[in-house]
Amino acid sequence: MTSVPGTTETKFQIKNLFKVFGSKPEFALREVLDHHFSKAELLEKHNHTLALQNINLEARTGEITVIMGLSGSGKSTLIRHVNRLIEPTSGEIIFEGKDILLSSTDELRAIRREKMSMVFQNFGLLPHRTVIENAGLALEARGISRREKTSTAQKWLDEVGLHGYGDKYPNQLSGGMRQRVGIARALASNAEVMLMDEAFSALDPLIRTDMQDLLLRLQKELRKTIIFITHDLDEALKIADHLVILKEGVIVQQGDPQRVIVEPRDPYVADFVRDINRARVLRVRTLMEPLQDHSHLFVAGEIQQEETLESMISMAAGDASKSLLVKKDGDTVGIVKMKKVIQALVAPDEPESKKPKSPIIND
Repeated sequence: MTSVPGTTETKFQIKNLFKVFGSKPEFALREVLDHHFSKAELLEKHNHTLALQNINLEARTGEITVIMGLSGSGKSTLIRHVNRLIEPTSGEIIFEGKDILLSSTDELRAIRREKMSMVFQNFGLLPHRTVIENAGLALEARGISRREKTSTAQKWLDEVGLHGYGDKYPNQLSGGMRQRVGIARALASNAEVMLMDEAFSALDPLIRTDMQDLLLRLQKELRKTIIFITHDLDEALKIADHLVILKEGVIVQQGDPQRVIVEPRDPYVADFVRDINRARVLRVRTLMEPLQDHSHLFVAGEIQQEETLESMISMAAGDASKSLLVKKDGDTVGIVKMKKVIQALVAPDEPESKKPKSPIIND
């Protein structure tokens, strides 16, 4: 996934967020802070669950932030804090410069109706409503006229490949088609932020790939700010501009997905990325070097910076002595050496550090 050129605006930030589930969450949180209890220790000593611990992240306008982790890592709990479906025990959630934890009930309702939309794993469609009625639900909640609601809903149903299905009911559609209705509903709301909680995980692999491609195509045109939850590393690497990896409610690493692959900062992350097909995932831009004097190098041609290492290997015919000039928008921006490509194909035996460090790493 390619970031929006020149994008620097932060859409929202999560600062120092903790979530404790139990009858006395504030007391339990003090115990965590005072005695440095782990999740397991807090559960054993006080029968409270430390779901999220000191979460700090930001999402930039027009980018896809992917939060991934195994079951129980806290990723679905985290995304539900963004629109306050779950209230934090402590922390801040800054949306467009304002802490939404301070928002009134009416302000929060307006944010949910107009600023944020959500796509669920189980589709979240109303079975007694037609496809076009489901797609227009957000507009109906705002009191938009029936004519405008129907026109807008139809536009987005067409956009996601469901032309002619408006009068059908959810039980007449396949899983992939129902998820397309969910995406059309989110887009019809014209919300600036889309929250997608395991949106594709219930789908068959081929349909899932189609949905990922659809999301990327639409994102290229619309530039929404998307928070996407997944437990699938391949999916995360395919769509993420910014990758956040959770383990037991703690962010163990976050940053550019490419850098996470080549520079895992934690044994857990290193294990996560060890078995991926690096040739198909890593981009030339990740390994390119500044363009200086290359007269001593065997330059075999040119390659675009977003091409994969697989393409690079093919162009160089596997010759480790070759190098290629890296191009972006017609300009030469660097050079990449086959020797470095070959080295990058092998996962390191150890993560960069097993030294004591903060559990939160920001690139």
